[in-house]
Amino acid sequence: MVEIVGWVLDLYPDTQEGIVLWLIGEDGRRYRLRHLFSSTFFVGGPPLRLRQLWRYLQAQSLPVQLERTEREDLFRGRCSLLAVRVADAAIQPRLFQQVVRRFPDLDYYDADVPLALRYGANWGVFPLAYCRARVDSGGWLKEIIPLEGRWELEPAPPPLRLLRLSPDVDPFHAPPTYLELYQRQEGFCLPLKDGRRLLITLQAVLKTWDPDLIITRWGDTWLFPYLLRLSQECGIPFDPNRDPGRPVLQRRERSYFTYGQVLYRGRQVHLYGRWHIDELNAMMYGDYGLEGVLEQARVSGMPLQEIARRSPGSGITAMQMETALRRGVLIPYQKQQVEGFKSGWDLICSDLGGLVYQPLIGLHAHVAEIDFISMYPSLMARFNISPETIEAAGPNARNGVEQEYLGLVPETLQPLLARRLALKERLAQMDPRDCRYQAYKARAAALKWLLVVCFGYLGYKNARFGRIEAHEAVTAAAREVLLQAKEVAEDLGFNVLHLYVDGLWVQKVGLCTAGDFQPLLEAIASRTHLPLALEGVYRWIAFLPSKGDQRLAVANRYFGVFQDGSLKMRGIEARRHDTPPFIALTQVEMLKRMAQASDLQALTACVPDLLSLLQERVAALRCRQVPLEQLLVTQTLSRDVEAYRLPSPAARAAAQLRAMGRNLRPGQRVRFLYTLGRPGVHAWDLPVAPEVAAIDVKRYLTLLLRAAASVLQPLGVEARDLPSRLEGGSSGNLLLWG
Repeated sequence: MVEIVGWVLDLYPDTQEGIVLWLIGEDGRRYRLRHLFSSTFFVGGPPLRLRQLWRYLQAQSLPVQLERTEREDLFRGRCSLLAVRVADAAIQPRLFQQVVRRFPDLDYYDADVPLALRYGANWGVFPLAYCRARVDSGGWLKEIIPLEGRWELEPAPPPLRLLRLSPDVDPFHAPPTYLELYQRQEGFCLPLKDGRRLLITLQAVLKTWDPDLIITRWGDTWLFPYLLRLSQECGIPFDPNRDPGRPVLQRRERSYFTYGQVLYRGRQVHLYGRWHIDELNAMMYGDYGLEGVLEQARVSGMPLQEIARRSPGSGITAMQMETALRRGVLIPYQKQQVEGFKSGWDLICSDLGGLVYQPLIGLHAHVAEIDFISMYPSLMARFNISPETIEAAGPNARNGVEQEYLGLVPETLQPLLARRLALKERLAQMDPRDCRYQAYKARAAALKWLLVVCFGYLGYKNARFGRIEAHEAVTAAAREVLLQAKEVAEDLGFNVLHLYVDGLWVQKVGLCTAGDFQPLLEAIASRTHLPLALEGVYRWIAFLPSKGDQRLAVANRYFGVFQDGSLKMRGIEARRHDTPPFIALTQVEMLKRMAQASDLQALTACVPDLLSLLQERVAALRCRQVPLEQLLVTQTLSRDVEAYRLPSPAARAAAQLRAMGRNLRPGQRVRFLYTLGRPGVHAWDLPVAPEVAAIDVKRYLTLLLRAAASVLQPLGVEARDLPSRLEGGSSGNLLLWG
């Protein structure tokens, strides 16, 4: 026997060799190990049908063991089942599909659990787990022992080797001319015109540098498909895998509908023995980067290439599965439970959602924003709210929740909550210039998203461990907690300006520093027994009215500046994905100038400066001096192009691309410019750019002034007066806007 100490890199099935496990050794070597690993799934149903299944499996001469057993179903209690133990986990998915096609009427459990989760629950390992492996002379793994826990706050850092690849331009806008390669401080460019040389050089780079992780831009959707196609055309082998002899795993693009919107998942390219992440095709990569993806892979147990391309909901589902496997709770293949019957009155009483107040419209000085930290997950953990603990009747989390045992969902969330709180405490004590600060921040953000989606999945109809009554119990508890916080604040003499689901904005004459609000935080924490934090104290904040009716407030439409000069904005044009960069940057620049004001009087005095800035931007638009890239509008297709009865601008731009042979699917984003005449738009990814004279300046002026009005309205400059103010008080030659 040989002992290898290192980090788990990759894990996947092989029908000839069982489980293939790659380790990054402490000695710098990369080890390919094999492991015989069995898996078991369970089948429930009428005894006669189970007997027929038993006979069918015995007749197949498959390496399976069959036995009658009992297991715990989260919704039905103890169940009598047929256990099907497959000696080689690599062939279990194929066997299961064969069985379910022949016996579709039976109930299946633990049947489609991802191999990485099943293996991790059995051996206690996870992506980048630091462990000790005992291996025989033939490279077969006999035992693997984790040397650190999943929840270690400072895990031993693995010596990952990274390679970055990207074309010089967006390949869907213009043909790239060369490929950029970087590893650490070393890098160079490869011309694309010589396909043979490109492939030979890339293969040599992969062999020489031997990266563990390849990070690309457009790697899923263009680069790797292009290289593999080029390899076939040139007859030169190109294999980006570390594991030789395995084909690259490619998954098709797809569109799907979820939570009221259409999403698009691009084509995917997964590698064996090393990882590949496409920054532009990773679900939340822009929010928390590589450090966040590594953190989610570690806590969820999902392979890094999977979690990078999946939503946080997949991560929280994986964590619940892992908890169920450890507890011996059955994981249903297809959820059978439906919402219990409720009368109209029951729905009115229970299905209320989060508590939202209408804020006080206008400017306010020295306002503190107080947020409960992961309120909904904290409530689930505190009140033990889980599908199996909540009673079907009554939305009150205090009544009807079983407290004698810990629910599956709270058990999953408790270490996640503790880990995020620990990271936030370290961030609060750390100097932002510390080299670890950004990594900690990314990790905390990744955990935040897992906690955010766990509440939605509790009420999601297809969630394995979801139940709408539990979902309603959480919102009921949240409403009560927020009202308690409001009562505490008002008892201490604070004016509550706004309440929004898990936060409140308060103000009190004479209080203007973070320390002044600390007694309030302590009082609320003592009353609610939930963790909360001071998001910050605003020098000033503006709550904006509805665009349709100036008398009505909008709950999530505001902007303000904290005491440290940082801006926070919600619901305005700069936060929208479809706002042209030129307009978004103009609005942000106006806010930055406003942020220099120390008080409300100074803020009002900066109106002439803001109007001067706006005049400059209007003049740049009128003179057509704005680069076309800064005028791009990005919108998402909600359906196929031919399904639009009245085509939107995005649909018209997509139709132009379709005429050129490029089809966009629902959920994909399309970039375009507003132009004069019909069809009124010009798709950005067409081969030829539009003439500058064809740009619809009036349309962009309308959008620019609309964005400026959002910022200036709290300062007393009404939207209807803005054109004349810009024209020096004249009746105005300025192009009219809506």
